[in-house]
Amino acid sequence: MVIDRTFADVFRPSEKASAAIYDAFIVICASLVVGLSAQLKVYLPFSPVPITGQTFAVLMLGALLGSRRGALAMLLYLIEGAIGLPVFAGGAGAAVLLGPTGGYLVGFVPAAYLVGGLAERGWDRRITTTIAAMVLGNIVLHSFGFVWLAELIGIKPAFFAGVCPFVVGDILKVILAAVLLPAGWEILNNLNKALGRR
Repeated sequence: MVIDRTFADVFRPSEKASAAIYDAFIVICASLVVGLSAQLKVYLPFSPVPITGQTFAVLMLGALLGSRRGALAMLLYLIEGAIGLPVFAGGAGAAVLLGPTGGYLVGFVPAAYLVGGLAERGWDRRITTTIAAMVLGNIVLHSFGFVWLAELIGIKPAFFAGVCPFVVGDILKVILAAVLLPAGWEILNNLNKALGRR
């Protein structure tokens, strides 16, 4: 069943011009949130890929904004970094996209689109389906990152440097999302009931 409604849609104005301004505003804000989350980074001595808050931000924003706005926010984030804004964990400029983290960065777009699309179908309203959506989003994101990193350093080193160190953190992020998203919908539903809204 297609619900076609995300958290961002709850607060979206009904008037067309206002809705367009709202969409542009939240897309820009979301791209900046990803940039800020990139600054939460821990470098590992055995990996060219740092641990950051980005994957959680990307997947959560995809769920909150929906497929199109989520993907647009990630695309805008890549453009911001490519033109020299200091939003990447590894610095700024188009060269970062060609480096060892480039695949992960590009993977933000399809990962956010996928999770956003699943959220539009109501997957973010129950714990089990939220977990499934976040796991699928992580798989997409890491697939892009792994394939690109493997081209640079080889399959086995890429697996141990670009996948293994992030499994525990990804599990924790999935659990956190599975708590926050359904709880957020529950709060909104209870608020609407209290206000007599449908």
